[in-house]
Amino acid sequence: METKETNSAEWTSSTLPWRLTAQHAGAETKMNHKPQSADMHPGPGFRIRQNIERPSAEDVARLARFATPDTSDSMNRLYTMSRDIAHLVGPRTVCGPVCTVEVYPGDNLMVHKVLDVAQPGDIVVIHGGSGPNGIIGDLIATKARHRGIAGFIVDGLIRDVAGIEAVGMPVFGRGVTPMGPLHRGPGEINYPISCGGTVVLPGDVVAADENGVVVVRRDFLTDLLERLEQRESKLADYVAAVQRGEFSNDWVDRTLDAGGCRREPD
Repeated sequence: METKETNSAEWTSSTLPWRLTAQHAGAETKMNHKPQSADMHPGPGFRIRQNIERPSAEDVARLARFATPDTSDSMNRLYTMSRDIAHLVGPRTVCGPVCTVEVYPGDNLMVHKVLDVAQPGDIVVIHGGSGPNGIIGDLIATKARHRGIAGFIVDGLIRDVAGIEAVGMPVFGRGVTPMGPLHRGPGEINYPISCGGTVVLPGDVVAADENGVVVVRRDFLTDLLERLEQRESKLADYVAAVQRGEFSNDWVDRTLDAGGCRREPD
């Protein structure tokens, strides 16, 4: 019997042996099932802490009396956010306990959820990553106002400035964009974050004004308040004297001499 050779390049499912065809089809089936590496996983990166310890309302009110430069000075110029985190919209001064939020860049699912977690008077502090999207807008600001939230500090962008202004919500952040966020996750609520180059813990106190934003740890808030209040009375007398033109720069010369500054003769 005469047999016809078939070029391998011309083989089809009708010309391949049935065993080879079945094996090839099975391989295609396996290749089509990619592991789901983008699934959300419970635990770090996707978790919520509902309850945190907060400082007393009386201590927060005491801290709110002081401008952020005084508070920063009393913490040795540390615990101060980068100047990139600045007032964007709403009242220019806010002080309160912190609820922290970590979001995936460009996403704000956990920002919506923190509206159910934060208590009246809290400030929501958000690490928004480097995404180009606005993390909060007028709708979140409006909902937050109804829940009694005092303000937002966002290491990221915001949008809907006019709507936020109408609500009267203090917002500090890096800038403004028209681009909206996604709502998918992951993210965290009430775990340590970095905001403006400073570590922020749930239950800390943040104070923000036209100068910037400072972070006060809850565990040394009492000591800081005593230091601020003691310094306040001493500083008031000095400032009043300076305003009258009564001051001396002798301390400058003492500092220069102590450092060994060389002075050229007259």
